[in-house]
Amino acid sequence: MAANTTPIFSRVGRINWTNGITAANTAKDGTGTVDTVFTADAVEGSYIERLIVRPRGTNVVSVLRVFLNNGLTNATAANNVLIDEKTLPATTNSEIASLSGIVVPLNMSLPPGYKINVTLGTAVAGGYAVAGIGGDY
Repeated sequence: MAANTTPIFSRVGRINWTNGITAANTAKDGTGTVDTVFTADAVEGSYIERLIVRPRGTNVVSVLRVFLNNGLTNATAANNVLIDEKTLPATTNSEIASLSGIVVPLNMSLPPGYKINVTLGTAVAGGYAVAGIGGDY
């Protein structure tokens, strides 16, 4: 079989997000309550470049876990794989200082219907907004 030697580019940008993630999910296999941040186009698939994670107020230290799901139920552990984890520092809401966010680089092509799901390791008060930046093929 010949290799594809032609570059492929997104035909249209895609930005998905979830606001106010606060609940803990200590499962390390992608099961339980998850927040879906990005869902690939159902026909052609999508490219996801990165996640942008921003605190929404005062939070204790936690961890963001990023899972790739094959488009089927996340209740079945075999449908999920942990692809990244990032420590989220404690934050204090302020009207005079910015709250630091993080960027999670992914740079991956997703087959049709695949999803990026996220969870938090500990419950937080203010919550986090997570945006997925990419494009559809």
